Amino acid sequence: MQSENLELVNYYIGIDVGTASVRAALVDQFGTLVAYAEQPIQIWAPQPDHYEQSSDDIWAACCTVTKKVVRGIDVSQIRGLGFDATCSLVVLDAHFKPLAVNSEGEHKRNIILWMDHRAADQVARINGTRHRVLCFVGGAMSAEMQPPKLLWMKENLRESCWEKAGYFFDLPDFLSWKATGATARSLCTLVCKWTYSSEKGWDDSFWKLVGLEDLVANNYAKIGNEVLTPGAPFGNGLTSEAAEALGLAKGTAVGASLIDAHAGGIGMIGARVQGHNLPCENQPITSRAVVICGTSSCHMAISKSPVFVPGVWGPYDSAMVPGFWLNEGGQSATGKLIEHVVQGHAAFPELQTKSAASAESIYTYLNGHLDLIKKSLPVGFLTVDLHVWPDFHGNRSPLADITLKGMVVGLTLSQGLDDLALIYLATIQAIADAMEKMGRVGRVVLPNHKDKRFYDKKYQVFLKLVEHQREYKTIMQSL
Repeated sequence: MQSENLELVNYYIGIDVGTASVRAALVDQFGTLVAYAEQPIQIWAPQPDHYEQSSDDIWAACCTVTKKVVRGIDVSQIRGLGFDATCSLVVLDAHFKPLAVNSEGEHKRNIILWMDHRAADQVARINGTRHRVLCFVGGAMSAEMQPPKLLWMKENLRESCWEKAGYFFDLPDFLSWKATGATARSLCTLVCKWTYSSEKGWDDSFWKLVGLEDLVANNYAKIGNEVLTPGAPFGNGLTSEAAEALGLAKGTAVGASLIDAHAGGIGMIGARVQGHNLPCENQPITSRAVVICGTSSCHMAISKSPVFVPGVWGPYDSAMVPGFWLNEGGQSATGKLIEHVVQGHAAFPELQTKSAASAESIYTYLNGHLDLIKKSLPVGFLTVDLHVWPDFHGNRSPLADITLKGMVVGLTLSQGLDDLALIYLATIQAIADAMEKMGRVGRVVLPNHKDKRFYDKKYQVFLKLVEHQREYKTIMQSL
């Protein structure tokens, strides 16, 4: 393909690995999206709080979508590609073969998914050490981070996994290795999920204190001793094997990877806003806040100096934007929670049938159904007697409490489509309430003034729900 002046156009590929699918985009040198493809990936849930994936399955999906987006393109015009992915933990043996992270010995399932909470006991013990590195994760490490998962494997799969493991990768780094053969790691993944410091490197005392002193050996060879800033050239580009699998040319440049939300964060933080009459025009990038939504949600902001906020991850030095500190809040289940609530309702089959008949998505249909039943009231007022606390998968921030559970107050015997629409609405409102609570430091966008009193009351109920849940837990613990 050529531009108007007959010069060859350069192209770049971005490969985004989310929780449930892999996406690839082909973008030209002018920033225009040329092609896009998506491929689902597998998730195994062998028992409660255990979620696993396969690195072979994910790599195969990466190859499938990449081949689709480059159809009809001269691969010599593709100047580079980069990966982002969820912060899931990939385990390989000393020969780079998948190693089972489960007691069944299923080696194909060699990834502990980011949302896996099997390491609840381990993360509680790690947080109990009050080690200084915890100051850089909001004061309390999450079970979504890698040290608790590593400790769980050592304590539960010592012979079958831990002692045979040769390499532990964050998924974004695994993909960079798979593409190039280089075992370097991204500063983004190591700082945000592994306790690495961009200034001081690894802290030996932390790993020894928590019982993972094995990882200090050989200069941290198993978890990374060469660290690159995001986007830096990775190895010597694509290997012959990877190039053939992806449908690209050997040696095509590969940039050091990012965690998926952080790739989105760079896009939002770095977006050009001139000429659109936006309030952020001519404002510094430190005035911007990023919300990335998917299976979970992330709220990110950067600053010139470190900001320590209890219950909010970070501050992370240069983990997303070089020279800036990153803070990150979020919820462990947002898109996943909506899916869980809607698909688990008795009226879901009816919803599927009616949305299909109207050629609409189930959520577009639900939004329309809410408009039908609201009558003269604002749609939000339909949940005056129905309230949801959304931590069905624990609280990531600002409470940083993995033990919290979801709550629904106001259930009736109804199981029809109206009831499904209402619980869907209440769940959306609960997610919005949680976002508002995490955004208190910044400017809060308020609802219409005439509705504000209702939502203020709704928010008071929201806060009471978690207060009551903790009271109930105290009562039960006193047995």
